[in-house]
Amino acid sequence: MSGLQGLAQENIWFDKSTYDEAERHFYEGTNGIPQTSQERDASAILQDIAKARQNIQQSLAGSQNASKSEDQSELVSRLKSLELDNKNLHKVVDDLRAVLSKLESRMAVLEKSQAPASKTVTVTKAAPVQKPKVEEHNGADDDDDDIDLFGSDEEDEEAERIKAERVKEYAQRKAKKPALIAKSSILLDVKPWDDETDMSKLEECVRSIQMDGLLWGASKLVPVGYGIEKLQISCVVEDDKVGTDILEEEITKFEDYVQSVDIAAFNKI
Repeated sequence: MSGLQGLAQENIWFDKSTYDEAERHFYEGTNGIPQTSQERDASAILQDIAKARQNIQQSLAGSQNASKSEDQSELVSRLKSLELDNKNLHKVVDDLRAVLSKLESRMAVLEKSQAPASKTVTVTKAAPVQKPKVEEHNGADDDDDDIDLFGSDEEDEEAERIKAERVKEYAQRKAKKPALIAKSSILLDVKPWDDETDMSKLEECVRSIQMDGLLWGASKLVPVGYGIEKLQISCVVEDDKVGTDILEEEITKFEDYVQSVDIAAFNKI
């Protein structure tokens, strides 16, 4: 029973017809029996499939080897560049250390040379301070008539006069300098009512606005949509004389041509 159960689990007996057909083809091939055209085509296709599989496996193996070699070569090149950078950094650090040591030695020499000079300066400064004190004391004991009671007032008046003259000269020089005029550059977008508006007439109306401190610049027509164009015109104004509100009010007075006015750009000069 165990043998029959083992045979029951085998698939070879159920596929016996397939094996018989394969065996027949084998013996026909060894005996030189010609195959049919379908069989030859099938065998050729199977051979082509086997060759294709072999070529794919070879190409995959070659690409893996090539990628590994490329990765290794890239790592080697990176390591070489890092080593070169490390050497350069070491060289820079050594140069900086040498420069720093030179600076320290020069500072030490300068400190040593300045030490005796400072001592002499302090001595020369201390000597004149004591002499006036002694002279004033002796002068007070010898003769009190040498004191000038009105000399200080004359010196104060002279100093005030010189100060007033200098202030006056400074005010005159300042008055001669031209005052700085604050100006701004403005870019305006002037929109018409429709596509039938005469844009040349609209620009002529805008440029007809003349004010003190207003200078019109370049202009161009910018398409908006549906055949409508807007006038984009630039101008330079003096901030103290002309404002954006005044410009918008003057331009919108031409109601037959102008629908609205917008400020596209505003820059201080």
